Formats: sequence, C-alpha cells, structure tokens
Amino acid sequence: MTRARWAAWLRMLAGLGILVALVWHLGSQAFLDGLRRIDAATLLAALAIGVLTTVFSAWRWCLVARGLGLRLPLGRAVADYYRALFLNAALPGGVLGDVHRAVDHGRTSGNLGRGVRAVALERTAGQVVLLVTGAAVLLVRPSPVLAPVARFLASPAVALAVAVAGLLVVAVAVRLRRRGASRGERALRTVVAEARQGLLARGVWPGVALSSVAVLAGYLGMFVLAARVAGVTAPTAELVPLVVLALLAMALPLNVGGWGPREGVAAWAFGAAGLGAAQGLTTAVIYGVLAFVASLPGAAVLLGPALWRAAPLPAEQPAAAAAVPRPADGHPRTGGTGMVRQRGAEVPSAVGGGASYQAPTHRER
Repeated sequence: MTRARWAAWLRMLAGLGILVALVWHLGSQAFLDGLRRIDAATLLAALAIGVLTTVFSAWRWCLVARGLGLRLPLGRAVADYYRALFLNAALPGGVLGDVHRAVDHGRTSGNLGRGVRAVALERTAGQVVLLVTGAAVLLVRPSPVLAPVARFLASPAVALAVAVAGLLVVAVAVRLRRRGASRGERALRTVVAEARQGLLARGVWPGVALSSVAVLAGYLGMFVLAARVAGVTAPTAELVPLVVLALLAMALPLNVGGWGPREGVAAWAFGAAGLGAAQGLTTAVIYGVLAFVASLPGAAVLLGPALWRAAPLPAEQPAAAAAVPRPADGHPRTGGTGMVRQRGAEVPSAVGGGASYQAPTHRER
C-alpha cells in the first residue's frame, strides 16, 4: 500500500474516531434527534441554498480557469461542480469529487496541469475568504468561545506544531535547493505567476471575491437553518461565531464525507457558549444531512449519461398503408399485384404487366 493510501486511511480513521468519541460522550440521541426534526420544507430550503452556493462556486471556477487561459462554460461548470459536491459527500475524504473535476477538466481542455491548478486556486480562494471573514467575526463579535480559542492558540502544543511545520518547510526548501535550485525556483515562479493570473488579475479578483462571499453567506445560512431546526433559539449574531468555527473545522482533511471535525467543533463551541454540546452536535448533524441533500442533483449529473445510454430505443412504427383511391367512374383501381376484384373473383389486369382481360357483362352474354 502506497503512502497516499495510508494517509487517506488514517484521515478516514481520524474522522471516524471523532464521531465515535462524540457518541460515547453525548450518546446517539443527538444524531437521532437531528434526523427526526428534518421535514420537507427544510429539505426544499436546503436545495434552494444549494443552487445559490453551487452556481456562485461554479462561476468562481470559471473566472479562475479563464484567467489561466482555459475554456470553461458556466453551464458545464455548474454540472461538474454538482457532481463533485455529490462525490465529496458520498465518498470518504471529502475531496475526491474535486480531484475528479480537476482531472476531467484538465484532460478535456488539453492541459492537465493547469486544470488541476485551476481547481486548487479556486478552492484556495474560498478558504482564504472563509479565514479572513472568520477572523474578523471572532475579533469583532464578542463570544464566550474566544477565550478557549485564545488559550488553545497560545498552548505549548500549538507552538510545538508550528515549530515542527516551520522546520519541515525549511527542510524541504534545503532539499530542493540541493537537488537543483533552478527546478525549485521555476516551480515557485510558475505557482506565483498562475496565482496572479487566476486570482489577482484585474478582471478576475472582483468576481472571485464576490462569488466567495456569496458562497460563504450560503453556508452560514444553511448552518443557521440547521440550528433553528434543531431548536436553538439564540440570536443569529450569537450563532455566527460558532458557525464560523464549525465551517473552519470542515477544512481539516480528517473527515468521512465531511463528517467528523465539524461535529466535534460544533459540540465544543455550543457547549462553550452555554447552548449545550448536544445541541451543537444535533445542529451539525442536521447541517450534514442538508448539505448532502443539496448535493443530490450531482447524482443525476453522474448517473444521467449511463441511464440515457441504457434506456431502450423506441420501437419503429410501421408505415400506414396507403389508401387506394377510387376514380370518378367508380371502377376500382389495381394495386401492385396486377389483379382486380370483381363480383368476388380476382382477374388479371393490364396494370403491373398482366394480360388485359375483363369479364363479360350481362348484356354482352
């Protein structure tokens, strides 16, 4: 088994471990309550919010791809984004759908590398907007969760993790320099140049920023809807910092189809805010279900072509028999057999090559 597969299995096991720990400490009732509270109106609202976020996400992808010189129509981008969302929600890891759309667009556009980097830049733009907005919300809006977050960031464990990450970056830089400075410099210059073209160009960054804000607003609205369905009556302004933390946790690659860190952080944040850890877990469970429902159009995009090819072709309808016209004198006309019917008997006719013959009438006899 390769290192990539080992890493994927470890990430999935970490997400499962978080869910098991939540069930162990809070019980399964929070999960069941979340499922029972969802009704048809809530599902329709989730589908509507999903259309908003998916269209704006696809538009952001189009802007980045065109900035890199790749052709990507908006209609195809929306369909591919829906398919990616469904695969992210249905498969472990939460990123396989994005990998699929990146590779598929790269191959069809004739530049696999740029297609992959376009998706990476598009997702990076969304995460940057989320981080900036989240930091602004947590600094401006007073919340009981700020004190635990500050203590966590100032803890020795976080300082040690930052130091280890810094050492790894330095080690990688030194290794690249030993293997060839020109190669590493060329790769870095390529990344910086494409980031400028795909994100920071004059005709690109306003649309990328606007679409990212719209997508984030949709995610926040979906989470607030889930909280209301879960029975949370706290003001929306009080819920936003908690929701931001849960959304930031979704960026961690330690999940099973998006489940894991989101539920853990939501339970902790709601508990720290005095709303109850079980209430936070129920809210996160409802959000997970609504997010999956919002991605279901992607299943139609994924399975539609296969179902269309498997559908039986309609049966060929036989052509209607041509009506035999009758002349004005009332005598029948022959068909293609060279026979006419007269007084119950078929006799040859001159039409069609038969001998010319006509039965005698009563007067001729």
